[in-house]
Amino acid sequence: MSDGPIVVLDDFAHAYGPVEAVRGVSLAVQRGEMFGLIGPDGAGKSTTLRALAGLVTAAAGAVRTCGLDPGRERKALSRRIGYLAQRFSLYGDLTVEENLAFFADLQGVREAAARCDALLDLVRLAPFRHRLADRLSGGMKQKLALACTLVHTPELILLDEPTTGVDPVSRRDFWRLLAEVRLGGTTIVLSTPYLDEAERCTRVALFAHGRVLAVDAPDALRDAAGGNWHELIATPRRAAESALAAAPGVHDLEAFGDRLHFRLDGPTSSVRDALAAAGIAVTELSPVRASLEDVFLSRIRAEEATLAAHRAAPGAP
Repeated sequence: MSDGPIVVLDDFAHAYGPVEAVRGVSLAVQRGEMFGLIGPDGAGKSTTLRALAGLVTAAAGAVRTCGLDPGRERKALSRRIGYLAQRFSLYGDLTVEENLAFFADLQGVREAAARCDALLDLVRLAPFRHRLADRLSGGMKQKLALACTLVHTPELILLDEPTTGVDPVSRRDFWRLLAEVRLGGTTIVLSTPYLDEAERCTRVALFAHGRVLAVDAPDALRDAAGGNWHELIATPRRAAESALAAAPGVHDLEAFGDRLHFRLDGPTSSVRDALAAAGIAVTELSPVRASLEDVFLSRIRAEEATLAAHRAAPGAP
């Protein structure tokens, strides 16, 4: 086993016909990490995971997974990774135990019965081992899918939005399982649109428009966003939002319930003066630390502004 990164993407690009899905993606994942690919639908997360599993080939750049070329050494790679797609295909007419045994047989797992028993205990499905997969809840199906992904003891597992459509309690349980899996020495690379899940990762890559905008630990990304973020509670809220949007130095304004969240260039007195002039009563105006959502939205807006300026330039394609 190499001591180097378990995943390396170097200027990776892939297109589906005329549609460029991913371009210029470069990142490395170290062994033992829980690494998150974060971004909205269509940002390039799934394509990147599929490339790491050898399911799509690079149109440009290079991909290495577990030290192997996924496109040329896919058979050897399949014994070292587990891949859980967005639509994992369980066999509904087989029981929990039968599904797990089937995937163990496909992977040629030795002492499969003991391995399956251990995994059923890990994912807390041992009491349901004789239940048909079709009769499991959404969260239980994902736990079974994870067990099937882990049955051959892979070095690396790739999970494509594993908790999408799962209820909040099941999401929390699933993340507890992932933490246990990682403690066992397995590296995890996953995609998710949920920024609260990204907070659980050791590092994340922010994806938008097929590109990576930033790669770092969640805390480091928040720190890099600066300390000029504020929250406001004011009455009436809608009028306060309109006044803030027009105030100089206010950026990245978002509403969260009764609170207005924004980045401010300049003193808070300028905001108070603008609100007072509009007849708005301020209940609270306080500095806050940037959230990962703040960082992501700010980076996306900057990227979209750059793209718009490029398209507007004379002679731009």
